[in-house]
Amino acid sequence: MRLTRITNGLLRVFAAGCIFLSSVPLAADSTSAAERSVRTVTTQAKGAALIDVESGRILYSHNGDKPMLIASLTKIMTAIVAIEHGNLNDMVQTSIRAAGKEGSSIYLQRGEKMSLLNMLYGLMLRSGNDAATAIAEHVGGSEEGFVLMMNDKAQMLGLENSQFMNPSGLDAPGHYSSANDLAKLTAYALKNPIFKEIVKTKSKTAPNPNDQWDYLWKNKNKMLTMYEGADGVKTGYTKKSLRCLVSSATRDGQQLVAVTLNDSDDWQDHQKLLDFGFANYHLSEVAHKGQPINGYPLAVGRTLVYPFAEGEKEQLRSKLNLIDAKATAYLLGERGTIDWFVGETKIGSTPVYDPQSQRIKQPDKPSWVIGGDSSRSVFGSFSSDTFWHAFRATFKALFGGEAAGW
Repeated sequence: MRLTRITNGLLRVFAAGCIFLSSVPLAADSTSAAERSVRTVTTQAKGAALIDVESGRILYSHNGDKPMLIASLTKIMTAIVAIEHGNLNDMVQTSIRAAGKEGSSIYLQRGEKMSLLNMLYGLMLRSGNDAATAIAEHVGGSEEGFVLMMNDKAQMLGLENSQFMNPSGLDAPGHYSSANDLAKLTAYALKNPIFKEIVKTKSKTAPNPNDQWDYLWKNKNKMLTMYEGADGVKTGYTKKSLRCLVSSATRDGQQLVAVTLNDSDDWQDHQKLLDFGFANYHLSEVAHKGQPINGYPLAVGRTLVYPFAEGEKEQLRSKLNLIDAKATAYLLGERGTIDWFVGETKIGSTPVYDPQSQRIKQPDKPSWVIGGDSSRSVFGSFSSDTFWHAFRATFKALFGGEAAGW
């Protein structure tokens, strides 16, 4: 299917080097069907959010940007930072500080060694504060050093209402996050296959050097057995934060994440939130990788899908931005981008390449945007990794072969 929508109302502005493309006109009612239907779900939570993992769209939010205590939901950040920066085969030695950490525990003993991977299972399934401290000391050099890494990650992801003071989630001054931030963080983390596998695991065994039997950890997350398609994520509780929960579920290829903070009826509320999301927001394809652009010798460089509410797909429009042929980016294979909008809200962006470009053959990368109208990707825009892949492909195209080890 060719992109017929993006040729309607075509206006090329040579000075700006961009093309604007319009589809069906906006509906007269400025309140979308999604905004009206979102009011039909309620919870007991003081803060709540629901997000579509693939697109990063927040589907529901109640006090979503309010900083609150988050207890062991903190360990979602601890886990993804450790996975990204640590060696999963490393043997982590338990310090006296880690072994004596108060709160929930997997009962590590001073000097005990365990692989980082197994310790991550203990962290996420049993919420071990001792595991959190040991992981932080190993990956970050110290607990304080690891906390800096956690806050750097929060800043990179645009989590504006989050700050971490420890890797476990024990209540501490200045330690907080929000429902929306936790939803975005978890959706990001679920893109990592190691994290995704850990949080959906119902039980796990690990070698126990202190006894004749192995450790056996059963996941505290009851949603894994209560809800069809549930596949994560983390429970949390302290006397100040009260009950906190992040859950995820996948149905018909669509994964949603629900977050509740300070919720006395969280198991039921999460089922309600997930049911609401699956019933009202259906994941649909906006553009397909390799799809030709009508009227131009170009093709879409990444598949984009989005969870549309009723009546929203008719408001879809697009804007094509072409790169100057004299620009360095053009030499590296880029031709521009298509920005996609529902009404005035930007929902994503797809690159544009020559149909036979090496760039179009590379694996897809996520196309989130933070907030409704921001163009900044949650996962970063043009990473150095992408740049070097493009540079090598261009070098090979210009000079041939695998010269100089490229």
